[in-house]
Amino acid sequence: MPESHTLPVGALDNPLRVVIADDMELIRLGLRYALEAEQDLTVVGMAANGDEAVEMCYRLRPDLALLDERMPGLDGLAATQAIKQRCPAVRVIILSPHGDLRCRVGALKAGADGWLLKNVTRTRLIATLRQVHRGEVLFSGEAEATLLRQVYGLPPEQLGVPFERLTPRELDVLRLLVQGQTNRQIAHSLTLSSGTIKAYVEQIIAKLHVTSRTHAAVRAIELGLIHMPTE
Repeated sequence: MPESHTLPVGALDNPLRVVIADDMELIRLGLRYALEAEQDLTVVGMAANGDEAVEMCYRLRPDLALLDERMPGLDGLAATQAIKQRCPAVRVIILSPHGDLRCRVGALKAGADGWLLKNVTRTRLIATLRQVHRGEVLFSGEAEATLLRQVYGLPPEQLGVPFERLTPRELDVLRLLVQGQTNRQIAHSLTLSSGTIKAYVEQIIAKLHVTSRTHAAVRAIELGLIHMPTE
């Protein structure tokens, strides 16, 4: 089995700290070199399986974890669930070898903050890491609308805890959020400031008992608060 190891934190001031998990050593090394070519990213740990990834995230508390979907021991989805339970502040991105919708839905239900195909370009990978850290784009690209439609079919008994009723203005913001608009776009649509929209989004996330804007969109669809338009 490939050897995994912990790396020293980079010398730059406050770079985003990343843990990489993949059972193939060459892929781990390739991802490390791709990330550390950027001044604002540093790889603090590399794991060869899901169990090691969970342990590293608990011990190192990185900003981001980049997990292969298929690994020995705990796979990427099970590792994501464990990481979110033990250190929920760590944002997790799943790398998948294929684009099956069931895998995307599984990643979202496991608590992942992002999902990408393993053949993603370096530019897209770096951009997604930064966007996920900011909480702006989580399940990004053309897959998001289809993903949300798929999750819309989940039965009500899977919804979990009750939520506090949203105000009409919060529902306006939520409706545009589900459509994939950024805070700036929502602010323009509703003639409000970006700061006001940011506050509304934070209130919505808190009321729906979720941890991100994408999960808020999914929960809103599950609860029937917002309906996806039919094609």
